[in-house]
Amino acid sequence: MIFPVSGVETAIWIPPLVGLVISFFTSMGGISGAFLILPFQMSVLGFTSPAVTPTNLVFNVVGIPSAVYKYFKEGRMNWPLAWNIIAGTVPGLVLGLFIRVWYLPDPKAFKLFAGCVLFYIGGRMLYQLIADRSTKTSEKAAEIKMRQHAKVQTAGSNPGRPVICTTKWTLTCTEYEFFGECFRFHTLGLFALSLVVGLIGGVYGIGGGAIIAPFIVSFFGLPIHTIAGATLMGTCVTSIGGVIFYELFGPYVALPGQSVRPDWLLGFLFGIGGFAGMYLGASCQKHVPAAIIRPALAIVITGVGVRYIIGYFT
Repeated sequence: MIFPVSGVETAIWIPPLVGLVISFFTSMGGISGAFLILPFQMSVLGFTSPAVTPTNLVFNVVGIPSAVYKYFKEGRMNWPLAWNIIAGTVPGLVLGLFIRVWYLPDPKAFKLFAGCVLFYIGGRMLYQLIADRSTKTSEKAAEIKMRQHAKVQTAGSNPGRPVICTTKWTLTCTEYEFFGECFRFHTLGLFALSLVVGLIGGVYGIGGGAIIAPFIVSFFGLPIHTIAGATLMGTCVTSIGGVIFYELFGPYVALPGQSVRPDWLLGFLFGIGGFAGMYLGASCQKHVPAAIIRPALAIVITGVGVRYIIGYFT
């Protein structure tokens, strides 16, 4: 099948399959998988114009709602964190559009930018994992209680209450409880981080999720099981804003002859697979220890970053 907008020629079943497999694993860490869908589109499908960025955001818009619903249904949606991420990433995402179109239209330069960003994030996560091999006692205790809770729900008993409960929400500090364990982060500090992440995510076309989730784990020390739903929700909302902006205003800021509008059909097909994969990933996440999720994310992110950087010089 040939997709007229992007010029991509591929079998119609390949995008959904790729979207399903990638998003199943990445959604456990609060990442949609768009950071891996984009290199697949560029390197395998040969889709290298700036239009690949909003097409990648279409994947997020279609695929993420299933995981957000699952985390919400299970009471694992961290609302203060989600709204903080949204407030910061949306304006950054808009700025990222201009940078992508005006300063990084060349695929080779864009790959170097993306590679450096991903390599830094993945490298920092690996360094932290090596430097601090022990998981926090509070995080371990919460994980144990979460698995016990999951077994009770499987047996047919549903307490019907959120397992993430906000206890304090101010401009300087946000606190919440997760199965009796208390965690906190600096509200304005995370907003500032979200603003920078939104800008990078707007350039890269990932909505910021692949960047914000590792940063929150690394810099703020929050458990991966308490941030996944919030980061995916933030990614979905900012991706909607990004797609609208590219579709309506992209042609007015594009250089002559540039294609900046998304390939809706291609993005939708990736998203359909992502819809199923993210729902399954969100369902399985509570059964997978953070000691497995975090190293896996770090290795994959670092690997993709190294590949892009090497690709720039070859």
